[in-house]
Amino acid sequence: MMIGHLLAITLAFLIDRIIGDPPTWPHPVKWMGSLISALDKKWNHGSNRKWKGIMMVLIVLIVVFIPTLLICKIAYTIHFIVGLFVESILIATTISHKSLKEAAMEVYTPLEKGDIQSARLKLSYIVGRDTEQLNESEMVRGTVETVAENTSDGVTAPVFWAWIGGAPLALVYRAINTCDSMVGYKNDRYLEFGWASARLDDVFNLIPSRMTAFMMVLANRPFHNDRKKAWEILFRDAKKHPSPNSGWCEAGAAALLGVQLGGTNTYKGIVSKRALMGDPVYPLKQNHILNVNIILSRTVLFFLLFLWLGGVLIDMASTWI
Repeated sequence: MMIGHLLAITLAFLIDRIIGDPPTWPHPVKWMGSLISALDKKWNHGSNRKWKGIMMVLIVLIVVFIPTLLICKIAYTIHFIVGLFVESILIATTISHKSLKEAAMEVYTPLEKGDIQSARLKLSYIVGRDTEQLNESEMVRGTVETVAENTSDGVTAPVFWAWIGGAPLALVYRAINTCDSMVGYKNDRYLEFGWASARLDDVFNLIPSRMTAFMMVLANRPFHNDRKKAWEILFRDAKKHPSPNSGWCEAGAAALLGVQLGGTNTYKGIVSKRALMGDPVYPLKQNHILNVNIILSRTVLFFLLFLWLGGVLIDMASTWI
């Protein structure tokens, strides 16, 4: 079964590489978002908001898990090849490798041409911070941080859960991540209602985020040619991030690029200061967007190879037992 999951994951990567996420195509995340939004409007008021938030997450996970499991079982009952193809398509919807690289390049291209306004607009599509007043260095920082964090959230974490439980668990992870991105905020409206979504997202990202950061440093040569220093920075700075998981990939990317991430961000006019990650060996420049995309692709490939190695060893051990 593990090898079957790995075949589906590998095929899913190929599908994502070729197709990506066409914005006009139907997508499970859009349906998840509609359900979450509807439950948010219905339940996020009055008393017992924390319990309502727990029920919201449970409903979303049930609605996602059971149909996905049934679809996969029916497909594999028809024929293994049919099941493999269906499962790979479902897993591909949870992966955003191609779209993440393209989003970064949509900021890089106008920056390279000196079109600052267009670069700010494109950056605003992928970050939550205010971008209207950002200079080139800050736009590069925002892009690098987004690619680094989403190396796990958007690619390796759903793949890790697909490795554990196929398409059903990959879609469950994507549902949890979508819940967190929509309601997992620490503000008056969502502090209680989004509590379960945020905590569950932390749990499901605990292992993948750290695995991804380790793979990131193992698979990529530091641009300042000091691998030992890169490991030191990773372990020194990863826990500085307010999220228990997001800091790992950001610290890994900063360590490899030889730049400093974090600092002051503004969200709807409200200033937020984040801890600094990495050492400023180099000032942030346009080329760091290209370099972080290289780090992304190498990390993802190394992660996939690692899962194949682990899967083969597990299947061999199962056979011997």
